[in-house]
Parts: sequence; structure tokens; C-alpha cells
Amino acid sequence: METITTSARAQITAAVTAWPGVSTSGPGERGEFSYMLGRSEIGHLHGNHVAHFSFQKQLGTELREQGRVTPHPITDSPGLGARRIDGPDDVSEVIELLRLNYDRLVARYGLPDDA
Repeated sequence: METITTSARAQITAAVTAWPGVSTSGPGERGEFSYMLGRSEIGHLHGNHVAHFSFQKQLGTELREQGRVTPHPITDSPGLGARRIDGPDDVSEVIELLRLNYDRLVARYGLPDDA
């Protein structure tokens, strides 16, 4: 029986790569599949089960307090967060979290020249 997690990466990738300037990279050294805006990573997935993000510290703290992310498994830095992907609501939330980083980077640096 197929579950939501078997296609989470495909669903997230379809949504995120539709945004101008977004490309993918991976698998990386730890098996991660990254979403990039130019040379900046907006987040990455480990399989279909977890997403990792790097936020500004204040935003990362707020997202933790709201329960939208948990601490990154490697470090407790307030700017780093993780989100498990256990079902459709998590897929939607990961897309929203990636969009937060995308919008922040576009506002700060603009779109890459090749977008």
C-alpha cells in the first residue's frame, strides 16, 4: 500500500520548482536533496521523511514556538529547524516553510539572472 511519504518529495519538488529561479541539487554527501535559489539553499529533504531549513534566528525561534519546526538533529542553533513528513499536512507545511525562505531570499537578493 502506497502512503503519502512515498511521494512527499515528488509533491514538494513539483510545487517548489514551479517558483521562478528554483533548481534542485542532490543527492548530497548525506543523501540530502536540496532546493536552491541561485547558490542559496532554501531547504533540503532527507528522503520522504524530513525537511531541514536554515532561517534567521528570530524567525527560527518563532517557528519553533509555533510548533511548525523542531530543532535540527545535529545542532540546537535557533536558526536551524527540522520538520517531519508524516502526511499531507506536513507536505503542505514543508512547502510553506520553503516559501518563507524563498520569499526572504528574493526580497533580499532578487531572482537569479537565469530565472
